[in-house]
Amino acid sequence: MKSFSYQSTKDKVRIFWDNRPIMTLSGQKAADFLAKAEDLDEAELQLLLAKLTGQFKHGNERMAKNHRRNR
Repeated sequence: MKSFSYQSTKDKVRIFWDNRPIMTLSGQKAADFLAKAEDLDEAELQLLLAKLTGQFKHGNERMAKNHRRNR
């Protein structure tokens, strides 16, 4: 399942999750990302994007755990 995607521009890379922008890389970080991403297959690319975004989903998981439907 493809959740992450990215769009590269002249000097930036925008990272999306389910078509929602979550992060923008610029400068050297964008160049490093593009160099790594060009040799990866789809599964490896998804893993790289997930690692790059770091703790992106953890905040939502904590909030959901405390929701009354999950108690």
